[in-house]
This record gives sequence, structure tokens and C-alpha cells, in this order.
Amino acid sequence: MADSHAQMTRTTPQEVIVSIVAGLFAPLLAIVLIVMLVLDIQHGHKPDASSEDAQKAAVERIKPFATLDAVDPTVVVAEKSGQDVYGAACVACHGTGAMGAPRFENKGDWGPRIAQGFDTLLKHAIEGFTGKNGTMPPRGGIADLKDGEVARAVAYMANSAGADFKAPEAAAPAAAEAAAPAAASVPTPDLAQGKKVYQNVCSMCHASGAAGAPKPGDHAAWDARIAQGFPTLYDHAMNGIRAMPARGGNPSLSEADIANAVGYMFTESGGKL
Repeated sequence: MADSHAQMTRTTPQEVIVSIVAGLFAPLLAIVLIVMLVLDIQHGHKPDASSEDAQKAAVERIKPFATLDAVDPTVVVAEKSGQDVYGAACVACHGTGAMGAPRFENKGDWGPRIAQGFDTLLKHAIEGFTGKNGTMPPRGGIADLKDGEVARAVAYMANSAGADFKAPEAAAPAAAEAAAPAAASVPTPDLAQGKKVYQNVCSMCHASGAAGAPKPGDHAAWDARIAQGFPTLYDHAMNGIRAMPARGGNPSLSEADIANAVGYMFTESGGKL
């Protein structure tokens, strides 16, 4: 019996450690292979945003789904300014850089484009343009924009980034001005109610500054607007202007609701009623 015990091999600590490591290696290898497989699958499903087909699909998604051609021939409509066209058609891409659009006021984005000259940029804006850096639909996706309106928008954006382009001036419609109706009376705002309307409706854009909406209390954004006067801002809110829809996009809002909300933001930003 003593000889039998003597012949048994003793296990050293090093051998125990090697056995444990060897036992863990296979599960760890399996885990690593599974993670690599999942990452490869995710990479394979990454959306294609660079190909020409993907760029064209993005253009189709932002195109208006319908247009309304009901025109009163007796009404003289003023051509839009460059700023108006930017707010209505261009800000969706040029405000964010979507689809490779040069961002508003970004000199790095606009420098190479400005170097091409105003005529080239205008041609691209009117006819549309697809290049390695992005895609732009003709006339910013709004087919009824006039050439002069597109030209003013191009100059407005390029000049914001350091260009000195001269765009055609918009002709003032004298007939429409002579026939303009008397200004409607503006309801006296209830600021407490205006705060509620702001929180429920207006804050969706004005709280974050989305689509260029001025944030309440931001004097840099509001000073020029306050200078226009409360009745003008009320009219803009009622009828819409640039990227802001009529009645804040909520047709159920009454004239009093609009006056209350505008009055609240107006006074919160330093205006005096």
C-alpha cells in the first residue's frame, strides 16, 4: 500500500492553473466568435446613404406630395425674398447639412461652391444637381418657384457664408398694395392663457428653435421681430410666414388663442404691449 501511494503523481499548482485556463478558453473563443458574427450582420444591414440611388430616393421622400393650382387672376402676388425662399424650401437641407447640402453660414461648406461663381450655383439650383457630395432637387423641390426667387435664395445663402453676390430685386406689386384691405383688429392678449397655448402648441418649435423659430427670451432672435410690432407678429402667426405654418399648424386655434400665444412670447422676449 505504501508503494502504491509513492507511485501516485502529485498535481502542482501550475498544473491546476493551466487546467482552469484551458477549460475557460473554449467558451471565451465561442463568445468572441458570436460577437464578431453579430457585428458583421449589423454592418451588412447598414443603410446605404452614399450611392446615387440612395440620394435619388432621399430626394423623392422630401418632394411635395401634391400641389394646389387654384389661382385668382385678379390677385397680384409679390415675389419671395431670398430669406423667404430659404425658410420655405431650403432650410430643411441647408439648415442641417442633409444630403450633403452646404450649411447656412458655414464658410467651410460654401467656400468651394462660391468659387464656382453665382451663375453656376444658380444653374444647379434651378435644374437640380447630383454630385459625389450630395443631391439637390430642382428649385429646392418647389417647382413653382420663379427663377428670380431661386436666384435671391442662392445669393442669400452664399452671402451668409462670405460671398458678395448680387441677386435681382423683387418687384413690388403696386396694384396689390393699392387694393390692400384695412388691417384687422388684433385681440388683446391674455398672457396667462397665452402661456398655456405656447406650452401645448408653440413650444414644439419655439422651445428648441426648430426650423428657425425664435426661442422665447432669446433677445438676439426676437429684437428684430419685436421691432416689427405685435400686430405684425400676430398676422404672421395667423397666416404663416416662411417655415412657420398658419396658426402654428393647428387650424383649431382661435384668433384669441393666437393673440394670447404671440403676446406671451412677445413679452417674455422683452416686448411691450
